[in-house]
Parts: sequence; C-alpha cells; structure tokens
Amino acid sequence: MNRFGLPELGLGLGLRAPHAREILRRRPPLGFLELLTENHLDSDSPRGELACELAAAYPVVLHGVSLNLGSVDPLDLAYLRRVAALAERTRARWVSDHLCFTGVGGRNSHDLLPIPYTEATLRHVALRVRAVQQLLGRPLALENPSSYLRFRSSTLSESEFLARLCAEADCALLLDVNNVYVSAVNHGFDPEAYLAELPAERVVQIHLAGHSARGGLLIDTHDAPVAAPVWELYASALRRFGRVSTLLEWDASIPPLDALLAELGRAQPGRARELPRAA
Repeated sequence: MNRFGLPELGLGLGLRAPHAREILRRRPPLGFLELLTENHLDSDSPRGELACELAAAYPVVLHGVSLNLGSVDPLDLAYLRRVAALAERTRARWVSDHLCFTGVGGRNSHDLLPIPYTEATLRHVALRVRAVQQLLGRPLALENPSSYLRFRSSTLSESEFLARLCAEADCALLLDVNNVYVSAVNHGFDPEAYLAELPAERVVQIHLAGHSARGGLLIDTHDAPVAAPVWELYASALRRFGRVSTLLEWDASIPPLDALLAELGRAQPGRARELPRAA
C-alpha cells in the first residue's frame, strides 16, 4: 500500500481525442483513464462535459503541464482553483504534473524545462508543492522528466532530489519509466540505481511510452511502441514497487484504439506474478 492509501487502479490509457467517443461506446476493460488537465478545465465546454461522461464510466486521474512548480513566478491560483474544481467534478483519484518549470515572467514556454537539483531549489519547490496540495485538497504526484541537459550547479542527482522532495513536501510520485530510460541513456547513469533511490511508498502511478533517437539523443516523443529496454525497466519497477497503477501514453502518430489496447496488454504478464514491494 502506498503512503496515501490510494487505490491500485490496474492498467489505463491516457485519453486522446480520437478515441474518446469510441471508448465511451465500446467500454473496453480499462482500469482507469488519465485526462490531460488543461483540455477539460471549462465545465460548460464540450470537453468539460466529456470529462464528466468519462468519469462516470471509469476511474479518472488528472495529468497536467501547467503547475510551473520549478519557476520563481507566483503560483497561478486561478488555474489551481480550476484544477481543483475539475478534480471534484471527475472525482479524480489524484492529480499529477511534472518536476520542471514551464515559464517565467508570466510567459508560457509550452515545454517542460529542466531545473537545477540544488538545496535551494529543493526548498523552493517543496514549499510550492505543499501549497498546491493544500489548495487541491488531494495528493499531488510529481513525474520525473525526460532530460537532455544538466546544470553544472546541480549538487544532487535527480533521483535523490525526488526522494527528498517527496519527504519534505509529503507528495506522491508518478514514475515515468520511459523518461528514466531516456535520461539514463542521454546522461550515462544507471537506471536501475535510479529506481533503487526512489521511496517505494510514494509511487502511486507508472507511465509507459515510446521514444525516438535524434541527433545522438533519445527524445521522449510518445509516438511509438514501448521499447524493449523500457519494458525490462518496467519489470524492475514492478519488482521494487509492486503492482502500481500503470498507464500507456501515446501523443503523436496515434494508432487505432485496438492497437493501443494491445500495447497496454503487454504490461499484464509481469503484473500477474506475485510481486514483493520494497520497504
């Protein structure tokens, strides 16, 4: 059981527009759906109404890209109130976002930008995460980013930073296994050692996705099947963390729903085994 008593929801899909009505019509046997927060904030819009329809059919979690936790800008309280209202309407089990910043000076970069892993950054982000959780009234799960550069000023590894942030802010973790692998290849660290540093009781969800190789880097493109090394790392994550709600993301070159369900089904054999959970 995780630190927050949150349910293990099984296998889920990240909802994308081409499949929404088909999912409602066919009702495939999914454990849950992940809704992109920013797509459903307006309650009186078609997408807002769709979110409520989906939440009546499946358990829902929310996944956002706009909390801007690593920025020095003030938290966007108006945005947070809208997220809290959406979470209430959809009975979201939890809300997640990324360990990054997305803008500064009131300007949104529309990208997930890296932060330096220092003691000062840790204190800053922990204060912001606590404030967000208090306003949302439910746990916030932070996702480890994929990264393509590192700051010379960093004094902590990413996994150490995440572990300490979870303790100081009392938040949850969304472990993106593909991101761990992408960053490990790009920066030359051991992905298994990364998993070993994370607090097992904080991991409430796992992401699986595909990536691409470009210009000597791996890029988290979400436009391909899950790569074999990522499946191997997922097996390691199951051995360490036990059965955790697991979701497949696919954002570009989106295949038919049946192809997504087949790819997601590849996660089931490893989850069917009796798995220990780390203390």
